[in-house]
Amino acid sequence: MPAVAVLLGTLALFALAYRFYSVYLARRVYALDPSFTTPAHTLKDGVDFVPTNKHIVLAHHFISVAGAAPIVGPAIGVFWGWGPALLWVVLGTIFASGAHDLGSIVVSLRNKGRSIGTLTGDVIGPRARILFLLIIFFLVTMVNAVFAIVVAGLFVRTPEAVLPTLVTIPLAIAVGQVIYRRRTAALVPSLIALGLIYVCIPLGQLLPLSLAPVAEAVGLQENFLWIVLVFVYAFVASRLPVWLLLQPRDYINQQQMVIALLIIMVGVVVGMDTIAAPLFRDTPAGSPSIFPLLFITIACGAVSGFHSLVASGTTSKQIDKETDARYVGYVSSLGEGTLALCSILACTAGVVLYSANSGTDWNGLYVDWEAASSDPQGMFVEGVAGFASNIGVPESTALVFGALVIVSFAVTTLDTAVRLKRYIIQEIATITAERFASGGAPRRLLSFLARNITAATLVAVLIPFALTLVPGDFAVGTLWLLFGTTNQLTAGLALAVIAVWVAKRGRNPIMILLPLVFLAVMTAWALVIQLGEFARSGDAMQTFLLAPLDGIILVLALWMMVEAAVALYKAWKSPPAPVDGDTGAATVQEGTGGETSGKDAGGDR
Repeated sequence: MPAVAVLLGTLALFALAYRFYSVYLARRVYALDPSFTTPAHTLKDGVDFVPTNKHIVLAHHFISVAGAAPIVGPAIGVFWGWGPALLWVVLGTIFASGAHDLGSIVVSLRNKGRSIGTLTGDVIGPRARILFLLIIFFLVTMVNAVFAIVVAGLFVRTPEAVLPTLVTIPLAIAVGQVIYRRRTAALVPSLIALGLIYVCIPLGQLLPLSLAPVAEAVGLQENFLWIVLVFVYAFVASRLPVWLLLQPRDYINQQQMVIALLIIMVGVVVGMDTIAAPLFRDTPAGSPSIFPLLFITIACGAVSGFHSLVASGTTSKQIDKETDARYVGYVSSLGEGTLALCSILACTAGVVLYSANSGTDWNGLYVDWEAASSDPQGMFVEGVAGFASNIGVPESTALVFGALVIVSFAVTTLDTAVRLKRYIIQEIATITAERFASGGAPRRLLSFLARNITAATLVAVLIPFALTLVPGDFAVGTLWLLFGTTNQLTAGLALAVIAVWVAKRGRNPIMILLPLVFLAVMTAWALVIQLGEFARSGDAMQTFLLAPLDGIILVLALWMMVEAAVALYKAWKSPPAPVDGDTGAATVQEGTGGETSGKDAGGDR
């Protein structure tokens, strides 16, 4: 199959989905109202709640959610064949992620910009709130652990990428200072910074930075030392003001994302390469089953619960008009699906171009599950190098560029995830402290954790660091599937909150329930399978750490699903109650891009 046919066909489907299906969601399911006053205006504080141009909000949301996961997941998922991987990316993006991301923004908008975990208590019930917060806690723990391993692995594999990565930090701070102090637009400073970063790529090739000598001197693995430094950076970066490092790095990464996608797509078109992987693969004996693990392995890039945390945590606070939510939520889902598509093409066509000189075919690269899951980021980097060679970029330079892309996205997600985890730890500590009415040491400790940002951030960093100590060279085989399962579980639970909210307003939630039921079945199934594998592994870390962790997540998931099912049943049976003047009847306003008016002109309480 020509790679260009897959590329153009998928992009056409995404365009049709935005033109028609997103309009259906905006009109009939979420009833977006251009006259609704968003929290960015009602709670405007110039810090978190700031009315912002929809293009800027899209850039923030997309870069915050498009980390390394939509690259790594598909790079592993093609093990079962490129057909199932692509089908899940396309269907998941259009029908699950689009509804999930858009719905998460809208529900938060209608609830004063509160996060999806917090407002679960109002939409479903008080018990559901703490259950959801605990599941989110486990999710961001997995995100931090896995992405730290990804970054460390790339630094060991491609030391030439270390220097350009390090230079990104002071350049991002400089961009932040220019934008903040001079109140200038971000485009020109971020492009200049990105140009300087790319100038450092050949310098990195001349001066590769490796910790191997230090690791040998102290008797530790180089990979471990990089993980330690990555978490030290995450701790410091997450304590800095967002305008100083996180936001300007988002601006730079936005430009880098566009360039990376263009290089891949132009390389595909120019090279007219053929996909070397089989459409459907007869996997080797002992391989994991495609059901349910494909739908867990490819999470980001199809549907991701992490998106709901960003959508309701920061994005909803910046939406200027409610109708902007369709553009921000649905287009960002399509953008991440496009990144996943490029990862599939890189790992089924581009990587073969790179490895052609060594005489290794695709089956030799993906000989078994261990090979597929041990270095997926390396497969992507080599695939990018293969496509870049079609347009005249030297492979050695393209390798550093590909590694820099993944590291930049992963580090940005690490910063965001550590911040989110700190908020969750403080919220859980606050809720738990209230249960100790008599005071005492437990309440004082919890109250301290709830108030002290440094202590909460330290806990947020140390727990995922402990998980990275799971034995294995890369640990994706042991951690990635558990991360993916927790991520998909969070997506399902966010859809449950959205479905109950929609049903309470007398609208039909069927297009939310379909992906919800699918994700609920797949995640519960995967958790049961993984629980058995961890328990039977014979490895102490898996038996006594990952197996109990898997079991806890499974119990929380089943409990939360019951709570959501009960709330949904009650909402479906009860007549829609007016909310701040809401009469339950949407009036479609033609000519507004498919949104509605006259429905939820007030706000939910």
